[in-house]
Amino acid sequence: MLGIKPQDRPDREGARWIGPAPWIQTALPGPDAAVVIDRDRRVSSHSYSEALPLVVRRGHGSVLEDVDGNRFLDFGAGTAVCATGHCHPRVAAAAEAQLHSLIHIPGHDFHYPIATEVMERLVSITPGTEPKRVLLTNSGAEAVEAAIKLAWHHTGRKGIIAFRGADHGRTMGALTVTCSKVEQWEGAPLQSVVEHVPFGDVEALETHVLRGKLPTKDVAAIFVEAIQGEGGYNVPAPEFLPRLRSLCDEHGILLICDEIQSGVGRTGKWFAFEHFGVVPDVVLLAKGIASGMPLGAVVSKAAVTDWPNGPQRSTFAGSPVSCAAALATLDLVESGYMANAARLGVILKDALTDIAGKTKVLSNVRGLGLMCGVDTINRKTGKADVRLRRRLLYSCFERGLLLLPCGESGIRFCPPMCINEAQLDVGLKVFTEGVATVT
Repeated sequence: MLGIKPQDRPDREGARWIGPAPWIQTALPGPDAAVVIDRDRRVSSHSYSEALPLVVRRGHGSVLEDVDGNRFLDFGAGTAVCATGHCHPRVAAAAEAQLHSLIHIPGHDFHYPIATEVMERLVSITPGTEPKRVLLTNSGAEAVEAAIKLAWHHTGRKGIIAFRGADHGRTMGALTVTCSKVEQWEGAPLQSVVEHVPFGDVEALETHVLRGKLPTKDVAAIFVEAIQGEGGYNVPAPEFLPRLRSLCDEHGILLICDEIQSGVGRTGKWFAFEHFGVVPDVVLLAKGIASGMPLGAVVSKAAVTDWPNGPQRSTFAGSPVSCAAALATLDLVESGYMANAARLGVILKDALTDIAGKTKVLSNVRGLGLMCGVDTINRKTGKADVRLRRRLLYSCFERGLLLLPCGESGIRFCPPMCINEAQLDVGLKVFTEGVATVT
């Protein structure tokens, strides 16, 4: 069994540290977990994706413990949500204190200071010299919905361009710009004014869309992830986003950057688009912004935010408790976790490159900061191998390492930003062992 020594724990800010990981003491799933899974299968919707047989009891930092006492290193961070780790003491304390002061008041009817603080903070960290305005939402999908509506209001146009592999959410409006997995939108009555083009291919956008299917005079916005998340952790060529920015400027199109998975310091900067030297018109945030509490945001240039009162509102958006968690999260990211992501991201990418170079079943290491991916391929054909990925993820799970899939055959590495070098090293050793079992 591999483990982290007490002196190497990720933080010393609380007594909730739950022990070294990986620590596997039962067959998986364990007996208590098996009971819960059986109960869950009787009542849960079939729309949920197939999951690993993990039943979580508690978490701290980069470690999760299941109901049978097995402990896992979490290299998925709740799909990049737990930016500061699980149950960070400062985030938990901020949320708990707010629970004793004000739990809810609808922000579309009244004002409350902590929501204003969050909006001011988001304005301050978002690049660009122009004044900005913020709309708080419950989630990333809701932020995407609002951005679509904002683009329609501002431009008077209805056309939207997005990219293949994109995942902007699964509510009906957001689903129209999503193009990641067929099962996400199959059978839905999607809008015909959305066109998808290959990610990173500006020539295809100009040639096949803007000069044919969807003239520039009809395009309200281009939605883009600076680094694609669910689509495969795909990093575009350096010139891609600058060319999109120039194209949008030339034709009066809004550039809307979805930073829902890549933002809040995960790539070593507040936003992934900063690595490419552009400033979008609209920035979308969620996931890591509040370390697990539900919160999203639309940060847009004030000149763009010219819609009237009333078109976008939500009862629970900008919850005081979520806002308290967000302020604590942003403080932690700014004071050290963003720099940690930049430093450890280099180590992570170099290590994955080394591991992939020693096997014929891994290829195409890519990423920035603590947002890295690698593809699983068939050793004989060199093509994507989904079955091999499934076996590899399960092999790592059995050894106490949690990883998530992305794209056609990719595996994502997006651990909490509080992770330390010792934990990263242990996780990579477990991954190496897992690779050895499937080759």
